[in-house]
Amino acid sequence: MQNQQLPPVFRFAPSPNGHLHLGHAYSALLNEKMANEAKGHLLLRLENVDRQRSRLEFEAAILSDLDWLGIRFEHKPRRQSDHFDLYQHALESLLQRGLAYGSGISRSEIAALAASDPAWPRDPDGALLAPETERQTQQTTGNYAFRLNMAAALELCSNTIYWNEAGTKVQFDASQWGDVVLKTRDGSFAYHLAVVLDDAAQNVSHIVRGRDLYAATAIHRVLQTVLSLPEPTYHHHDLILDVGGEKLAKSRHSTTLQSLREGGMTPVVLRRQLGFSA
Repeated sequence: MQNQQLPPVFRFAPSPNGHLHLGHAYSALLNEKMANEAKGHLLLRLENVDRQRSRLEFEAAILSDLDWLGIRFEHKPRRQSDHFDLYQHALESLLQRGLAYGSGISRSEIAALAASDPAWPRDPDGALLAPETERQTQQTTGNYAFRLNMAAALELCSNTIYWNEAGTKVQFDASQWGDVVLKTRDGSFAYHLAVVLDDAAQNVSHIVRGRDLYAATAIHRVLQTVLSLPEPTYHHHDLILDVGGEKLAKSRHSTTLQSLREGGMTPVVLRRQLGFSA
């Protein structure tokens, strides 16, 4: 008997650290549309690894907004907070292989070092990189974070990172990201580590998300490679912008779906405004 190809799996994965806005609605509806067109599955994941900002009330609001939009997901939502053991196991594997290390330097200390050097390197998002000397001063006691040893990881990737972007092969220099944090000082696992492990655990084959995460895909492909995880297909869609041309964000208090609902907006009208059928 010939093996039948499994149907594609899509996912919408918001963080419950605020209310959903139009950008989230667009991404959720696009995932729904593409999953339906591909006759695939659509899953919901609540990315609540941020212990300080995640709130149960935001989680409830997200579920309410998605139900109001009429989006139906298969299975109950996966909560990252239920899978810390999975993330810890992967981190320990990276540490044992010399692909991660304890790092005691803080953001403020990096900023102080960079203050006298205008050419200090920054990652694609504009954040200052930790000095490479951190790899030689690995922490084993005290309060410290864990970082990916990007140079060692890239050696295992033949120093070349590719991904499939909606049918096009994309190459990206992952070294631009430096030694990204995998687990913070307060014990929270970083988005980059958790997301690749969750996608693999949920058999996600198609990742549809905002263009703001395009460059970060290089980190995810590095981790997928060194952890022997499957390679998904990616589609990074354009962002919904505000009147000033800035991307919508919880931190800027962009108009929420909740406020639109309270103002009389209907899901049919909202879908049409965002370019989707009712």
